[in-house]
Amino acid sequence: MVKIGIIGGGIGGLTAALCLHQAGFRVQVYESVSVIRALGVGINLLPHSVRVLTNLGLAPKLARIAVETEDLRYYNKHGQLFWHEPRGRHAGYRWPQFSVHRGRFQEMLYDEVLTRIGPDAVRLGHHLSSFSQTEQNVTATFTDRATGTVLTTDTVDLLIGCDGIHSVVRKQLYPTETEPRFSGNVLYRGTTRMKPFLNGRSMVMIGHLKQKMVAYPIGEPDETGLQVINWVANLWEPETAMTVRDWNRQADPDRLVNLYQNWHFDWLNVPAMIAGAPSVYEFPMSDRDPLDRWTFGRVTLLGDAAHPMYPIGSNGASQAILDAEALTQALTTQPDAPTALQTYDRERVPATTRVVLQNRQKGPDQILDMMEEVAPDGFAHPDEAIPYEELKQVMDSYRQIAGFDKETLNGKE
Repeated sequence: MVKIGIIGGGIGGLTAALCLHQAGFRVQVYESVSVIRALGVGINLLPHSVRVLTNLGLAPKLARIAVETEDLRYYNKHGQLFWHEPRGRHAGYRWPQFSVHRGRFQEMLYDEVLTRIGPDAVRLGHHLSSFSQTEQNVTATFTDRATGTVLTTDTVDLLIGCDGIHSVVRKQLYPTETEPRFSGNVLYRGTTRMKPFLNGRSMVMIGHLKQKMVAYPIGEPDETGLQVINWVANLWEPETAMTVRDWNRQADPDRLVNLYQNWHFDWLNVPAMIAGAPSVYEFPMSDRDPLDRWTFGRVTLLGDAAHPMYPIGSNGASQAILDAEALTQALTTQPDAPTALQTYDRERVPATTRVVLQNRQKGPDQILDMMEEVAPDGFAHPDEAIPYEELKQVMDSYRQIAGFDKETLNGKE
């Protein structure tokens, strides 16, 4: 039985472990941190990734910790609606779209890995320091990240780098690669318990890409009627010296409240939402240039290690989940493991490259800038500013590029 070492216990690595285990492979996950904590804020899982999770039998558990997104709405900085579309099953997909706290979702996957594969399936506190390979296997050395002490040297048939944008696996495969590429945008993220806005299941994009606000619920209303709202403020700040992605770096909320002080709409009070967050975290929006290949012999990449992208279009976690499915399918249909990894490469490298590059071009959110450019002072009717069909073409094109156009996806099992 093929033994597969997975470097990284994030969403991509844990989903890959579950997919590969379900297909009959032996898997061992290695994670640098010593404790899995519910860190981060909200993410969206699009129907193409929820399909994979459903096939893993995880949909009921996911539904209990997430909100099924009903619709997506785009507003200008004056709070005027100019694009509205249903999402997930409300749009006719066979699978829902979910909004969920990243940390709670990761904990759910982690618990599922331990339950299905075994209590030793994830080795915490094991930081990959180096690996070497032959035609038959891969040998990896792990250390305690804090002390540098060597913990173990393991030999596996395949090694999958799921260790994020600062991947050790990718660095060894591409030793001369430079640091992540900063977009010039800084994201400020928080969660706030507040009264639901709109229908309580809406995701909204407001403003333009030099000053934007994204907000959506990631929990059902509690007994007091309050709901956890995830929000992300996007500010164009190219002069910042901050380039390293760190989920846990705190920011000054008062500055944000001041910048968004006029964004008080009858359907959402943005400055009050910002002020109500217990903490605000700053995060430079960064990615890396797409690679021509991820696979070298018996080693490959997955998720952010392979294709870190701007968090536009709700696609980061979803693409990692699609990677896990594609990798598993290749390993179950090809005659040998190295050939399978090449097959996985040929499918996923071009697919994710298109998403990375489209996100650099603002993805579907480009319609915010389109409206800001033609109607900075607002409009009497959105169609008078930009025809509906022009906006629809942008949105439909992104669905095609990201792999979740409804007709193609609904034809899959």
